[in-house]
Amino acid sequence: MSLFWRIFSLNAAGLVVATALLLGPVTVSTPVRQGEAVVVLGGLALLLVANALVLRVGLTPLQKLGQAMAAADLLRPGVRAPVAGPAETAALITTYNTMLDRLEAERATGAARALSAQERERHRIARELHDEVGQTLTAVLLQLKRVADRVPEELREDVGQAQEATRAGLDEIRRIARRLRPGVLEELGLPSALRSLAAEFTTHGLTVRHHVGGELPRLTEESELVLYRVAQEGLTNTARHSGADRAEVRLQPVAGGVELLVRDNGKGLGGAPEGAGIQGMRERALLVGAGFSVRGGPGRGTDVRLRVPVPAVVR
Repeated sequence: MSLFWRIFSLNAAGLVVATALLLGPVTVSTPVRQGEAVVVLGGLALLLVANALVLRVGLTPLQKLGQAMAAADLLRPGVRAPVAGPAETAALITTYNTMLDRLEAERATGAARALSAQERERHRIARELHDEVGQTLTAVLLQLKRVADRVPEELREDVGQAQEATRAGLDEIRRIARRLRPGVLEELGLPSALRSLAAEFTTHGLTVRHHVGGELPRLTEESELVLYRVAQEGLTNTARHSGADRAEVRLQPVAGGVELLVRDNGKGLGGAPEGAGIQGMRERALLVGAGFSVRGGPGRGTDVRLRVPVPAVVR
């Protein structure tokens, strides 16, 4: 029964009973007797209770829908409001769930286009850094070497310092280009790329271990790129914000897919809101239908987990 007919039927029943009492032999004397007052007040109480129950049953699904709408997050897809209640309410909840399906699909498509464009731009910048800036600095370094052989003795130290600064800048350019375009991922595969990533983030204050367990199932290029970028962003957050001195990158097969774990022993999340880095990882996970979570590690620190389902991506 629809919400309209529920409320109308209850109110109609109350009016019919009241009319029947007025037209029937039952009367109310003046002054009102105690028994008559009890009957009238009891009937009124029953009508109010019945009306409240009908409204509660009819409006509870709307309250749950409001809570679901307030908690909806397109970066955490799959959560839907339960369809219940009268016909109008059920139709409204169904329409909302359908709209949420469409929004999640459109967001996933838009995010895929944006991230694809981002990867293309990364590759373009990496090529320009390597081909233009890198070659220019290499030429400057060679020129400085020729100059160092002809300058007076008192200037050789200054030229040597210029050579070291140029060499350091060239190394930094190459490092940035490698981070923008993971050539090792394309040439040697995901395990080697994670090994190189762990070595890159291992500094004097941070030690990163890596482990690739078992025989990994076959992954698509998109899945491997998502796994690599999530590991890269997780280690970047560890190096910049966690204050950790140890971190771990672990990739292993699990039931129905593979799981990536980036764990550190830093200060943890501390109740801070998610930044652009974590949101970017969530969006990348959506591209391949992967499950993503960021939680506190055992004891302290942070665990970043990404589970990629193989059946959804393997052809």
